[in-house]
Amino acid sequence: MRDFASCFSEYALQVVSETTSCSNYSNTSCFPQNSSNIPSTQNNVTCLYKVILSNKKQFLITVSWSKTNVSQSLYIQFGDNPSNSFKISAIFKKKKGKKAIEFDDHTKVEVFWDLCDARYNNMSGPEPIDKYYVVVTFDSELGLILGDMEEKKKFKNYNQMAKFSLISRQEHFSGNTLYSTKAQFCDNGSKHDILISCRGENEGQNHHQHNYPVLSICIDKKMVIRVKRLQWNFRGNQSIFLDGLFVDLMWDVHDWFFNSTSSCAVFMFRTRSGLESRLWLEDQDKLMPKNQDKVEFSLMIYACKST
Repeated sequence: MRDFASCFSEYALQVVSETTSCSNYSNTSCFPQNSSNIPSTQNNVTCLYKVILSNKKQFLITVSWSKTNVSQSLYIQFGDNPSNSFKISAIFKKKKGKKAIEFDDHTKVEVFWDLCDARYNNMSGPEPIDKYYVVVTFDSELGLILGDMEEKKKFKNYNQMAKFSLISRQEHFSGNTLYSTKAQFCDNGSKHDILISCRGENEGQNHHQHNYPVLSICIDKKMVIRVKRLQWNFRGNQSIFLDGLFVDLMWDVHDWFFNSTSSCAVFMFRTRSGLESRLWLEDQDKLMPKNQDKVEFSLMIYACKST
């Protein structure tokens, strides 16, 4: 798949590759009219957090939850250095414990986790929804708390609490072409239900009917995007307004139609402060806004369908 940002121009609502003919795609039957109401399986969730300590030091923490038919794992990495990371795997053999790491600047980092009673969404997703905690401390300061906030009481010896924000979230799905998730686009906003679906719809009359794939994206049961004849409009973008924020919604489903070795589409939701700050993630540095007081958020969904 091409670099996601390079597929879009600033004012385009629909962009079609000049070098790809729609005649290359003929098997529209892979998008049935009566598609299953069972969403695809979520295999992996990766979240990037920014932590600002009281001494103004900043750290990036990557937290990844993954699950397969035979294993389940939690992976945590600090910054870009793989040596500053650790993994709990094999269906969480060690469901409760702690791990200490010391950085080059002598900052002591400790990670505490308790997944003994963790509950999951219908027992299918890799990320727990409650009854758990993951806590990261920096020296004598609480840096990151995930899970049940009342667990903070167990760390009452830490007299300071750093500021942390969710910068980006990536979710990987596999199965059919129905994807369901939730997202919170700002710290003080509510969680929104997101449903992405692609199904075939008939156009024409009588024996001239054709089954064309149609992409629909709904937020809180309200349709915000409906793209007809998706095999011709396989890349595009649109802006919506949500929780007082501009949210750029972009899609790239090229590989669903034209790549025989990969059938993974990409959907991205990206917040921005206004029209003047519109951007398309030309490089990964854009995930960290220049204005450090204004944290923007991006949700990336990798949607793989079974052939």
